[in-house]
Amino acid sequence: MQDYIEQRILEVSNYMLETGATVRHVARVFGVSKSTVHKDLTERLPHINRFIAREVKLILDKNKAERHLRGGEATRKKYLTEEK
Repeated sequence: MQDYIEQRILEVSNYMLETGATVRHVARVFGVSKSTVHKDLTERLPHINRFIAREVKLILDKNKAERHLRGGEATRKKYLTEEK
């Protein structure tokens, strides 16, 4: 694995651990695709640091469990602004 990829993976994982951000938000902050962030965190990170990978997996699982709530809230806001 190239050094810049490994560096990005560690930066992305540390950011996610500090903020608890979603994959979509992390992708926007780091200027990469959601697919890249997801692959970095689920496939590549365990080869670099399995302890950080476990912590990141907990955040990913939590965000996945909550995503229907975020989607529902976004829809509610959308229709509230359309009615005005």
